[in-house]
Amino acid sequence: MEKLAVIFTGIQASGKTTFREMNFPELVHINLDTLRTRNREDRLLDECVEQGRPFVVDNTDPTRESRRKYIGKAKAHGYRVIGYYFRSSIAECLGRNRERTGKARVPDAAIFSTHGRLELPSYEEGFDELYYVRIGADGFVTDKWDEKR
Repeated sequence: MEKLAVIFTGIQASGKTTFREMNFPELVHINLDTLRTRNREDRLLDECVEQGRPFVVDNTDPTRESRRKYIGKAKAHGYRVIGYYFRSSIAECLGRNRERTGKARVPDAAIFSTHGRLELPSYEEGFDELYYVRIGADGFVTDKWDEKR
């Protein structure tokens, strides 16, 4: 299997986990919500790159700084790094978040906070490919990255 690292960027309730389940179910799922601590997340990331296992980072990762460790480790181990930026409005995400239950539902303030810190990914960070993802009437729509958008 190819050494592949997939990194998501997007605010909460923008569709990241559902997109992962539909498109990358075979990749190791690195997600802070399920792993619960940065230490566990770091250990799983290290295991993946040391063993050459493909993985997907399914977190908000709104800033270049938050994406740096994943991209850096992946590149240092010869991975191809693909980024997906989930385009969605705060109103859409607030609506989807209200439909969630239990721990899956986050406070509205968390969505606003993440949106306020959001930095678009760029090839300068080390991505080999970048895509926009949005939720359309018939499901997910993925477009090639265009720096001018």
